[in-house]
Amino acid sequence: MTFISGERLYLRPLEETDLDCCMRWINDSDILQFLGSKRPMGRAQEIQWLADQYKRDDRLNLAIVLRDGDRHIGNCGFNSIDLGNRNAHFGILIGEKDVWSQGYGSEAAKLIVEFGFNQLALHRIELFVYSFNERARKAYEKVGFVLEGTKRESYFRNGQFHDAHVMSILESEWRRS
Repeated sequence: MTFISGERLYLRPLEETDLDCCMRWINDSDILQFLGSKRPMGRAQEIQWLADQYKRDDRLNLAIVLRDGDRHIGNCGFNSIDLGNRNAHFGILIGEKDVWSQGYGSEAAKLIVEFGFNQLALHRIELFVYSFNERARKAYEKVGFVLEGTKRESYFRNGQFHDAHVMSILESEWRRS
């Protein structure tokens, strides 16, 4: 079921059939480092996470699916949706490494950001990106996110401290682009 449609991909609700992909991605150390998590997730935890996604009004997490081949390549969405203040926290994961650096993350981000502004009436969408994830930062900038600030040395990974950059986009900025 397509929820949001794009040129090369579409976003749809996550389903139980997505669990195997999600489990593989969330337990891959190459991917885990970008999520700020240091622990693997078991199947029971992942099942609970999926069940919780559609019970809470402050979350909207969707599967990213390629139109060509109907292949689930990642997830994206909003957490901490605050409709009173009209803001949300954006997150994305492209789990299939063979499609990294092909613009799918930017396309998915544009789709969900547009949905956030047009359908949820958000005013501000923010995210965090670690200083060593330059590929993601460039993708966010292509969407229109701007650097707001830096949480200096706030993330410890592989024996080193790393900065976390705070980026955001406002509805007015989105409308101008």
